[in-house]
Amino acid sequence: MNAFALLLVLFLLVPLVEVYLLIRVGQWIGALPTIGLVVFTAVLGAALLRIQGLETLQRFQATLAQGRIPAAELLEGVVLAVSGALLLTPGFLTDTLGFLGLVPGVRRALVRFFLSRFLPPGGPGAGPRGPVTLEGEYRRLDDN
Repeated sequence: MNAFALLLVLFLLVPLVEVYLLIRVGQWIGALPTIGLVVFTAVLGAALLRIQGLETLQRFQATLAQGRIPAAELLEGVVLAVSGALLLTPGFLTDTLGFLGLVPGVRRALVRFFLSRFLPPGGPGAGPRGPVTLEGEYRRLDDN
C-alpha cells in the first residue's frame, strides 16, 4: 500500500472511529460528561506537553553543549509535536495515542526504533564498516 492510500484510509478511518467512540462513551456516561472529558484531556495534554517539551529542549541544549549531534532529542521533539496535535484533536483514540507519546519510556523506545531503522550503526555518515574518510588533493584555481 502506497503512502497516499495509507493516508487516505487514515483520514477516513480515524474520524469514523472517533465518532463511534464519542457516541458510545456519550451513551455510557452522558453527553456533558463526555464533552467535559474531551476538554479535560486536551487541557491536561497541553500542560504535560509543555513540561515534556521543556525537558526535551534542555536535553537538546545539553547534548549540543557536549558537541554531540542531538538526533534523539530532535526526534523526541517531533514525537511531542505529533502527540500535541493528537491531544488537541477531539476524540478518545487520538487522545490515547497522544498520551502514549508523552510517556518518556514509550517516546524514547519509539525514537530508538526509528534511529535503528533509518540510521546506520555508526551514526550519520557511517558506511557499512563505520565512518567513511575521503582523501584527496586539491588546488585553488583562482591563485596563480
